[in-house]
Amino acid sequence: MLVHSVFFWLKEELSAAQRAEFRREVETLTTLRGVERGFVGTPAAVAERPVVDRSYSVGLTLLFRDRGAHDAYQVDPAHQAFLTRFKASWVRVQIYDCE
Repeated sequence: MLVHSVFFWLKEELSAAQRAEFRREVETLTTLRGVERGFVGTPAAVAERPVVDRSYSVGLTLLFRDRGAHDAYQVDPAHQAFLTRFKASWVRVQIYDCE
């Protein structure tokens, strides 16, 4: 199992409609071939603690059967099209992969 977690910090100047479109498009990534399970969300309104980072705009977590499925996802044309279309929408992206 490989867990792929991606956090996006969107540009402040994006409108509410642009942010909603971004989230909708991120959600389509959960349906790509090789994705066993996916989740898209925004920071939860949990109690403030020094170890909790709620500064990101949208989070994506994908579960893959193995590293091969993850690697195939990375070069999937739909994933590449998402990156090309939306890379100008964020100021930062942070990825954590766990096996």
